[in-house]
Amino acid sequence: MRIYHLLSLTLVLGLFGLGECLAQPNSITPAPNIEVWGQEYFDASQRLSLTFTGVEGDDLIYLRRATEELGLSLKEAKRPAKSNYLALSIVPLEDIAEASTFESFNEGYLLDITPRGIAIKATTPQGLYYGLQSLKALSLNSKQLTTGHICDAPRFEYRGILIDISRHFRTKEFLMRQMDIMAELKMNRLHLHLTDAAGWRIEVESYPRLTSFAAWRMPDTWKEWWYGERGHVEMGTPGAYGGYLTKEEARELVAYAEEHYITIIPEIEMPGHSDEVIVAYPELGCSHKPKNQGDLCIGKEATFEMMQSILDEIIEIFPSEYIHIGGDEAGKNTWPECEDCRRRMAEEGLESVDELQSYMIERIERYLNARGRQIIGWDEILEGGLAPNATVMSWRGEEGGLAAAAAGHKVVMSPHAYCYIDAPQDAPYSQPESIGGYLPLEKVYSYDPAPEGMDKSVSDYILGVQANLWAEFIVTDDHYETMLWPRAMAIAEIGWSNAERRLFADFRLRAVKIVDRMLERGYKPFDLKNEIGNRPESLEPVEHIALGKSVTYLYPSFYYGPKYAAAGDATLTDGLRGTWTYADGRWQGFLGRGGVDVVIDMGEVTHIESIAADFMQICGPGVFMPCLVEIFISEDGQEYSKIADIEHEVVIDELPSFKSFGWQGSAEARYIRYKAHRSKYTGFLFVDEIVVR
Repeated sequence: MRIYHLLSLTLVLGLFGLGECLAQPNSITPAPNIEVWGQEYFDASQRLSLTFTGVEGDDLIYLRRATEELGLSLKEAKRPAKSNYLALSIVPLEDIAEASTFESFNEGYLLDITPRGIAIKATTPQGLYYGLQSLKALSLNSKQLTTGHICDAPRFEYRGILIDISRHFRTKEFLMRQMDIMAELKMNRLHLHLTDAAGWRIEVESYPRLTSFAAWRMPDTWKEWWYGERGHVEMGTPGAYGGYLTKEEARELVAYAEEHYITIIPEIEMPGHSDEVIVAYPELGCSHKPKNQGDLCIGKEATFEMMQSILDEIIEIFPSEYIHIGGDEAGKNTWPECEDCRRRMAEEGLESVDELQSYMIERIERYLNARGRQIIGWDEILEGGLAPNATVMSWRGEEGGLAAAAAGHKVVMSPHAYCYIDAPQDAPYSQPESIGGYLPLEKVYSYDPAPEGMDKSVSDYILGVQANLWAEFIVTDDHYETMLWPRAMAIAEIGWSNAERRLFADFRLRAVKIVDRMLERGYKPFDLKNEIGNRPESLEPVEHIALGKSVTYLYPSFYYGPKYAAAGDATLTDGLRGTWTYADGRWQGFLGRGGVDVVIDMGEVTHIESIAADFMQICGPGVFMPCLVEIFISEDGQEYSKIADIEHEVVIDELPSFKSFGWQGSAEARYIRYKAHRSKYTGFLFVDEIVVR
């Protein structure tokens, strides 16, 4: 519900030349769920009397600091004034009538701006804090505030960002800067990816080589390291790259987060993504070899002794309810041949390596539950049986999350297609090297973790939503901020605002303003105003004479991969050109050894002047151009004549590229055979449409 009474106000103010001096109500992000605006204003540029009612302890300190960031002239008083005031009050829930329209009002607030002053009411200090963030947004451009009423509370409890400091280390100061923006956007979870093959990033006193050795590598970029020898070096080695958070720095981060009503969730990866652990402590791998092992040995008790000792130190630093234990992408290749793992499986009656991983997850869960904590893990922890109290973070899609929610487990939605903001956000050729794909702000914003029609027995278990920003290709802090903002702003609004309150055109205008302010403050967000946008060819259907014609795929081994089937057999003549990403449901991916080999039946002998198809290349995920394209035509489908033989030298490059392979001339044919050969590089061929004119 959003009600404006601004038309008459604008006309009146225009007569007096005051229209430009009023703060605009639609400047709050995330968009408030209930707001009503009046036709008067309050002058907040004068000195205001500041009062706190029902607030004490650390919360009083935090809220005082938050009022200092408003840019207003404030003097704290013991009693509320009758005019020129800013009054913050903790009140009973029944004192906020509209609170009953929300499923939960724990983080909610009431903000009233009258001609006499400003009042913020909430049932918790966190609610008051969020009310101050809305007031801050309103007062940034002008201290002449439109009178109005806001009653607001978040749609979801969990509104988060994952920051990966393993692949490329980020300092305490960098993380604090991001929490400043998170708080302004009412985000409340910072998921820190602390450990992975590329580096261990948190001090552990009981296992010192995790930071004296496993936190340092050569060379410095993840890409060179990953495709090289993947070596780790001793701290202090000349040229070593790395770093880690000391316990003291981690405690400072926790304190800073608490001041901003943000919970930090630490992630300690297990059993996979543990190359750096095994490098430092080879005895924890199945083969006792320090290299080329990513999975911890679950058969050894020493593995559990280590993980439990590490977790003891982690929970002593981080007070979060949840400890993230990873659980994703374990290769499990060494376990079937490991004597210790086989013995564990026999002793525990485990029939598969999936159940072996589940054994570890359940055992770690019991250990943390006994210490008052809960585990959260990536959706692979569903495989082999989900630990009884585990919360699932669904990343490979929504299926794992929905299955977990249906079984009564809490879920944080973070599907790759919408929430993995390590993909380019604009035309890939204009962006720095990345993991590949294309994820613009509009697509992120389009996601709904619990859409209308979802069964309430499932939606009740959806805790919220999280953006994940992995740092494999993100070397510098500036680049990281560019990838993070403004797309994480969209996640903030998805997590807070009800679906009916969200309108992308309105959000984008607000996001542009926030980006401009961030630039003024020294941040490096993506320049949204100069966004290039999607691949031009994808914006409108293409008309051509083969549209809707039948396509035959000649050899089963050459068929498209099921994950990238697009529209199936109709894809190559459906008139839809691909976007910048192969995962858009328009590009069709071929993984068979022969490449693409198809025949289009025009239905009758037809005059043809051109035949062409586009391919893409993104080397990181293994998408390459063809090395040769052959085009044949036939009138009877039996005898074919070759009309094109197009060779292409496939070379490894950093940025995505697109190329058309085609023929022009004059011919008569009913059947067109289009054959694209794979190069020496393994991976996919992706094609979107065979255009015949």
